[in-house]
Amino acid sequence: MSGEDRLNVGMIIGSVRDGRVAPLVANWFAAQAERRDDVALDVIDLAETRLPDGLRGHLGGEKPEEVVGLRPRVEAADAFVVVTPEYNRSFPAALKLMIDSYHREWAAKPVGFVCYGGMSSGLRAVEQLRLVFAELHAVTIRDSVAFQSPWTLFDAEGNWPKDPAGPEGAAKVMIDELVWFGRALRQARAARPYGG
Repeated sequence: MSGEDRLNVGMIIGSVRDGRVAPLVANWFAAQAERRDDVALDVIDLAETRLPDGLRGHLGGEKPEEVVGLRPRVEAADAFVVVTPEYNRSFPAALKLMIDSYHREWAAKPVGFVCYGGMSSGLRAVEQLRLVFAELHAVTIRDSVAFQSPWTLFDAEGNWPKDPAGPEGAAKVMIDELVWFGRALRQARAARPYGG
């Protein structure tokens, strides 16, 4: 598939916590996406892309250089996949700060989720993220990939779940939906810019 036909997907790794499991989960998902010829993945790891601790320049004035520097990557994405843990029934503060640092960059673009946590597998964090992205005029994908206690699921190298069939099937469904919505919304934005 040509580069122009591929969907540019920004994969946001939302945890910055020391000892985080996020890289294991994100690397696994990246391997699923890289098997496809219709997706080009741009990994945005918030532990490496350190944004300021608070919103500045949000209501006018200059935004911090870290926010300005990340903007072209957010703008260039046709779709997003958010990799998030569940912390205390919600999602990490660093992820909220990143989301709130932009506005029109999210509009009329699909967002899929890969989540993880304890008993809820991170799904409570995803439910809250759906509300946040709806406010920003993004379209969230119904099906998610969820891992319960991922620290027990991955092999000794930390790359693949011990029982891959279920997660791989869930990833395929979610990426298929993301690609469908991503292409449709990209065409719609090109034909008629979104004004929301």
